[in-house]
Amino acid sequence: MSLQNLYYKRTAATAKACYVCYKPTTTVLATIDTTDFLYTCLVHLTDPGFATRVKDDDDDKRVGVNAEEIARVKQEWEEKQKKKREKEKGKEDGENDKERAKQPASEEFLDKKPEAASVRQPIASPRPLHERYVLHRRIFDLRLTEHRRRRQAAQVRTLAPRLPGTPSNTVS
Repeated sequence: MSLQNLYYKRTAATAKACYVCYKPTTTVLATIDTTDFLYTCLVHLTDPGFATRVKDDDDDKRVGVNAEEIARVKQEWEEKQKKKREKEKGKEDGENDKERAKQPASEEFLDKKPEAASVRQPIASPRPLHERYVLHRRIFDLRLTEHRRRRQAAQVRTLAPRLPGTPSNTVS
């Protein structure tokens, strides 16, 4: 298993000690499959001796609102304005007000038509673009060494029960 030196900046829910200075932080650098992650302060991310930000063309592009969403919002607004105008006409006539006063309160709720709930389609949010970082060569070597030690410790734990025990008989 080889790690790639490409980490994504993410935010964690709980603060843990920074990899460098041990201060609590919620900023995490993690690989795409989260096989390796390390908590770092925002200050260390600006340090070129620790990590360097990878810039893409996608970072400069702004995600705009598509034409379908604009048309949908515009249509909803026009419907609301139309209902508002109809309400104003009803008040001018005065007939609606007199009829409402005659009806009991329970019938008033029954006569109202339920407003058609506008069918809202979930807005397809763009894929989150996390900032990408490359660790400095020596820091990345430290990460590789730490992973190698963990892997070797796991191998020792699996092999240890199979090894023979020390002799318990005394030779005299």
